[in-house]
Amino acid sequence: MSSHSSHEQWRTIAAIAATVLAGVGVATQHRVNGELGQRLDDGFTAALISFGSGWLILMAILAFSPVGQRGFRLLIEHVRSGRLAWWVMLGGLGGALLVLSQGLVAGILGVAIFTIATVTGQTLSGMLADAIGFAGARRTPVTAPRVIGALLTLAAVVVAVGPQLDGRLPFVAVLLPLIAGIGIGLQQALNGRVRQVAQSALAATTLNFTVGTIALVVATVVHLSISGLPDTPPPHPVLYIGGAVGAVFIAIQVVTVGRIGVLVLGLCLVAGQLAGALLYDVIAPIGTPSTATTAIAVGLTFAGVAIASLRRRRA
Repeated sequence: MSSHSSHEQWRTIAAIAATVLAGVGVATQHRVNGELGQRLDDGFTAALISFGSGWLILMAILAFSPVGQRGFRLLIEHVRSGRLAWWVMLGGLGGALLVLSQGLVAGILGVAIFTIATVTGQTLSGMLADAIGFAGARRTPVTAPRVIGALLTLAAVVVAVGPQLDGRLPFVAVLLPLIAGIGIGLQQALNGRVRQVAQSALAATTLNFTVGTIALVVATVVHLSISGLPDTPPPHPVLYIGGAVGAVFIAIQVVTVGRIGVLVLGLCLVAGQLAGALLYDVIAPIGTPSTATTAIAVGLTFAGVAIASLRRRRA
């Protein structure tokens, strides 16, 4: 093996490891925002703090990035000329819904069950988006592996939460992250189209956070006007890192996808999310504790995502 090929192999291994860590970062955000929502007794405020801080970080980076600024100008030009539909710019609503669901119910479900539900939603919406060519993407027919994979992830949700639905877990607490996962799947398709037009991952990501932050500001103002102010903010600084963690794991995905491809990227992210979720439920649990049943559900979820991805491997 030549030194060049060996170097390339190590770079690929490093990209895979970084992407798995990015998946752990997603689980970390679930965990942090779940507890912040509990401490504030207000999931809306927790979501706004998390998403808004990520937006501030990206705006600071954008201020020093001519490529990112050019990307924004391209997006405006395409929308004004009608070459890009305005609704394609709304992918950030999916991210806002995910972060809001973290603040509202991750502290009830626990990180593992919350993650299983969101990954299942992503799998279902990904299959739907591919089938209809959502946001201008190439249509991909629904295949047997994709159906089997989606059914496995649904089975994982049943295995994980079925024993808890006897009154210990409200049904809406499970439904919300499932819907949020569907939103994330659609968000990925929208953001992919925006990135293609902007020719800048930074511009697409910043737009995503801008739209989500605006939506959360409106929702939080309405919520606080009805429910009153949240509890006193907790003093622990680690509870406020959700936005920074989000900016980091998105940046990792942007860097590594070109080397390892979308398929491996998705599998590594899911592996990291599920492993991180189980780890947090063991060392720093919140909500419903993990059991052997939860571990089985985690295995079913990963198997479902892997099988659903087989059509991309053949392609």
